[in-house]
Amino acid sequence: MVATRLGLAAVRNIGVMAHIDAGKTTTTERILYYTGVSYRIGEVHDGAAVMDFLKQERERGITITAAATTCHWTVDGADHAITLIDTPGHVDFTVEVERCLRVLDGAVTVFDGVAGVEPQSETVWRQADRYGVPRICFVNKLDRAGADFAGCVRMIADRLGAVPLVVQLPIGSEAGFTGVVDLVGMRALVWPGEAGPGEAYDVVPVPDELAEEAARMRAALLDTLAEHDERFMELYLGGGEPSEEQVHAAIRALTLASGASGDVTITPVLCGTAFRNKGVQPLLDAIVRYLPSPLDAGEVEGEPAGPGARAGAVVRRGPSDDQPLAALAFKIVTDPHLGRLAFVRIYSGRLETGGTVLNPVKGVRERIGKIYRVHAASREEIGAAGAGDIVAVMGLKRTVTGETLCAASDPVVLEPMDFPAPVIEVAVEPRSRRDQDRLATAIQRLAEEDPSFRVHTSEETGQTVIGGMGELHLEVLVDRMREEYRVEAAVGRPRVAYRETIRRAVPAAEVLFRKQNGGKGHYAKVRIAVEPIEPDDRAEGGGDAAYEFVNRVTGGRIPKDFIPSVDAGCQEAMQFGVLAGYELTGVRVILLDGDFHTEDSSEWAFRTAGAMAFKEAVAQASPVLLEPVMAVEVITPAEYMGEVIGDVNARRGQVRALGERSGARTIDALVPLSEMFGYIGSLRSATSGRGAYTMRFHSYAEVPDAVAAKVIRAAGG
Repeated sequence: MVATRLGLAAVRNIGVMAHIDAGKTTTTERILYYTGVSYRIGEVHDGAAVMDFLKQERERGITITAAATTCHWTVDGADHAITLIDTPGHVDFTVEVERCLRVLDGAVTVFDGVAGVEPQSETVWRQADRYGVPRICFVNKLDRAGADFAGCVRMIADRLGAVPLVVQLPIGSEAGFTGVVDLVGMRALVWPGEAGPGEAYDVVPVPDELAEEAARMRAALLDTLAEHDERFMELYLGGGEPSEEQVHAAIRALTLASGASGDVTITPVLCGTAFRNKGVQPLLDAIVRYLPSPLDAGEVEGEPAGPGARAGAVVRRGPSDDQPLAALAFKIVTDPHLGRLAFVRIYSGRLETGGTVLNPVKGVRERIGKIYRVHAASREEIGAAGAGDIVAVMGLKRTVTGETLCAASDPVVLEPMDFPAPVIEVAVEPRSRRDQDRLATAIQRLAEEDPSFRVHTSEETGQTVIGGMGELHLEVLVDRMREEYRVEAAVGRPRVAYRETIRRAVPAAEVLFRKQNGGKGHYAKVRIAVEPIEPDDRAEGGGDAAYEFVNRVTGGRIPKDFIPSVDAGCQEAMQFGVLAGYELTGVRVILLDGDFHTEDSSEWAFRTAGAMAFKEAVAQASPVLLEPVMAVEVITPAEYMGEVIGDVNARRGQVRALGERSGARTIDALVPLSEMFGYIGSLRSATSGRGAYTMRFHSYAEVPDAVAAKVIRAAGG
């Protein structure tokens, strides 16, 4: 066990996150090389990156699935173990980032030195904020034309609302970039002209032309530290120059505190060019110096489980092998040789090969088959793992993403993960009976691996419909079905995953379900009310914004054993709306009254009655259609600005802001997803091939009546 062998204080569990093409995987590949994990550098553009091991990743030159590895780095004579997860940058695979940040202690955010803070940079930053993950920033690609380190730092402050602690200054710019000034030690780190892999940097005095700026920036760094750290302020104002160790300690303290508090994010900012092998070794030093160990991350909180568990109680587990086991399964993969593997973060206790653990979410015991230390596509079998470790486990047959594993003697449920609903769908039709069976297997395994991948059968056509987070996401899923599971299928055109909701409350809808089936009768009477859930209007004790069930039956009018069946029937009916058959969202169901028969009532009867009452109530509640709206950022030369804005408006878009970046103009807009199909062709035509855009899911919004009528007609509604 890495954590046990070195001690938890020497362990770093971190992720690397960024907007697509910021150089995240390139940076990771250099880290693997300099730490001795790889003996050659794999380049993304050659399809040879170690961490991009899927066939689809190497063909497309992008990261699709998060890959993990463990490496070692020595700082100040002490060895440290770094478990590193390279996450995707494309918005379609943002769920991979979400579940990794849930279990990581720290993160490195990579920025393109030319583009600065891009849309997906903001998305992953907000995800890290949500989970309280301390992070450091690495401004990459400073060798490229148009690179602007100072501009990027300003964008980190303005767009992300962070407090950047600039600890390095670039020496030279664009093709003349040669190294960095270390503002903590006030020295220059210079790499050879064309730094090859493995070449060490030279430590030299700060160049004369940068001496004044370096002194000013160091003073700004110390002022910022003093402003946010009272202990450092006392030291700083007491006279004398703080030592390097004191400055490092203050930076570390503020970085860790910003992750814990969530009020303000204070983050060290470093710079370099990973592709040219400059700036990576100091980045590794910063990872060790500033990012937290499992001990710094502290206790994890959960709820007690099992008989006698008190609702609302909090259970805490500290990072120690001596405490009861508490671990979270955050990723499921299907290995071609080993079969089903669960990636697990252990917060406390020990996992041992052959041992038995409890999954308290499902109430089942699972046997640990084998435990593996992971390096991208390869595995190293180990006998046990302890607190602070991230490992892959074979043998967990029932556990899925987001579920807890714990000691049966001391059950606890850790906070689960929330995953967004799909915004785009495509119909898949197998070509033969054999393909039908293979498709079922492929869907089951892919759904286990990817929580944002959803499947349902169309009531109208009987087709299998798969849903995902974007066109690229679905394209990769279909490609994997063909490549890995040999499924031959006809694939339809992508279509928008609409939703339905209600706009007014219905005080009562009553259904009496009575049916004679041979000698056995079925009887259930249900009376419910429905009302829309507004974003800030949750039921008692929290609840869900998509669906809530409130029981107000008194006096035993419906036996307690049948009330969950009414709930299940309503949730079943939620899957198919009354307008066009799309899934309903934002509905609160209130069970008011009912009746039962001592012999003929059953769970099935009450589930059926609940579904019928729900549909009847929703039909009277002014149902409306909702559509996914995307946050779109378009980058265009200034001369095409008017035409691009006109096209956005024609697509029912709302322009929120106009800006400037690296000499080009930016347009920030909200546009319905249904209007964005084929947009890249229109944009290239309007800008003579010079425009580009990115988009990410923003929210659901009500569809205008004229558009809704077309969607309902097309769905046969």
